[in-house]
Amino acid sequence: MSTDTTQPEVSPIRFAEDWERWHRGHEERRADRHGFLAVTGLHWLAETPIEIEGIPGRWSATDAGGPAVELAEGERLSRDGAELTGDVALGPLEERTGVDLDHGDVRIEVARRGGRYIVRPRDPKASFLDVYKGTEAYPPLAKWRREARFVPHEQPVPTTVGAAAPGIEHVYEAPGVLEFTAPDGTPATLTAFNGYAPGTLLVLFTDETSGVTTYAANRSIAVPAPDAEGRTVLDFTRAVNLPCAYTDHATCPLPPAENRLPFAVEAGELSPSERLTAEGIETVEAPAPVVS
Repeated sequence: MSTDTTQPEVSPIRFAEDWERWHRGHEERRADRHGFLAVTGLHWLAETPIEIEGIPGRWSATDAGGPAVELAEGERLSRDGAELTGDVALGPLEERTGVDLDHGDVRIEVARRGGRYIVRPRDPKASFLDVYKGTEAYPPLAKWRREARFVPHEQPVPTTVGAAAPGIEHVYEAPGVLEFTAPDGTPATLTAFNGYAPGTLLVLFTDETSGVTTYAANRSIAVPAPDAEGRTVLDFTRAVNLPCAYTDHATCPLPPAENRLPFAVEAGELSPSERLTAEGIETVEAPAPVVS
């Protein structure tokens, strides 16, 4: 691997200030009244209609027709402000897409994950929003902002990965790999998936801190679009937990096997101290990080 190990000079004070602003914004989005901390259940749809506690209707789905809800007389939902009554067919959805319906203050996410349809109510009055105290992180050290080189595949490679939800898998397109060196000079490579914005990349990974100070299953990094020569940045100080770190009501993808880094990434978010399980809210006292 020929990645240049020279890293740009960054003012530690400026770096920490930028990180603090970023992390505050990330926490605000995570604790949004209709965000993942407000999810009250994960319901899998099939041809046989089911009722879901707290929201109206009988919900079902087929591969050909997509998700649908039968609303009884007097029951109402809305979509983008338009009232829905009677039998409502939402139509087929693409993988990793969804629609939002509203029932008063409760937002109802209807989506396709792992080839199946789900319903996830998001209630601003969810108890988890009240108990969540924020997510701790390693100190933001500039040495964990690593220059990287994107090496594209000739064609994007469909990559199947596991999921936090049992019984399903996710398929992502991997346009290439990212080559970089750890602060101690160890060379490494990560498979990259397409990011949320055009041209950007997404990395899912675990490392030697996973299951010790950081969440065991996965963390993710949003990677800026590489330049014409493939240069970009892997900022591990902005490695964040996926929703499955906080709730059982998530279908998050797991990293591909090759994205298990053989060293400790002492950067980014730690395991959360609160988690919503099938039994209720669980409080966990994670060990304090030791930064070397």
